[in-house]
Amino acid sequence: MYRKVFANKVFERKVVLITGGCAGIGRALAMRLAQAGARLVILDLQQTELDSLVQHLRDHHNCDALGLRCDVADALAVEQAIALACERFGGIDVLINNAGITHRSTFAETELAVFQRIMAVNYFGAVHCTRAALPSLIARRGQIIVLSSLSGFAPLLYRSAYNASKHALHGLFETLRAELKGSGVNVMLVCPGFTATDLRKNALVGDGSMAQQPPLAIGKVASAQDVAEAIYRGALARRRLLVLSNINWRARLLARFFPRLFERVLLPRLSGLKPGSSR
Repeated sequence: MYRKVFANKVFERKVVLITGGCAGIGRALAMRLAQAGARLVILDLQQTELDSLVQHLRDHHNCDALGLRCDVADALAVEQAIALACERFGGIDVLINNAGITHRSTFAETELAVFQRIMAVNYFGAVHCTRAALPSLIARRGQIIVLSSLSGFAPLLYRSAYNASKHALHGLFETLRAELKGSGVNVMLVCPGFTATDLRKNALVGDGSMAQQPPLAIGKVASAQDVAEAIYRGALARRRLLVLSNINWRARLLARFFPRLFERVLLPRLSGLKPGSSR
């Protein structure tokens, strides 16, 4: 469907790098930015999916796109990928730190390796990509967009490692924003609520294996396309913080000022627990 914002020229020919770009919000962002005329660099782990997405973007959106297989937890691989992107396109205008993984297990039953892997992807992945892209972003007065979560300011049960990684992102990028003041680089933290993606399908359990989780009892779930559209509009306005859930403001308020009430009333619901259940 045609939208007036398609005519906006802000991102036309701009180089946008998206991590975890083959599925969910990352893929929806790739489609939306391709419609806006951006040139895309997409990092993901699956080469087949990357090739398919790049071909789709070229065929259906006439988009100049580059797909690179890269584990963002690997600092050297990230440096090499961003060097290739800069060689191909001349630099990077927008970095979208979207790649992330989650888990569902109590702190006590979660092995150390799970904490390390989640921090390696969710937190250090953003560190690696931002460090490698920062000189280009400063030179082009670009943008850094970071996919955080509802759990960035309100905890969710059985996701201690995931929650910690999102809190760490806020600490890092709020500091970086202050350090970049006057550079022309905008930093936008995005906090979606529950979104229909494959994140839970690939969730880890306590021993580090993957186990598909049943749907959460959380009410309305946003589509990846709607979240991507909101992020696109937020990027146009160079927002600092984008909160995208109809329950987030309550969670934020209660968790900050009424923590006991939050733990009793809202935390079980946000964590997907049915009334009267403990897990």
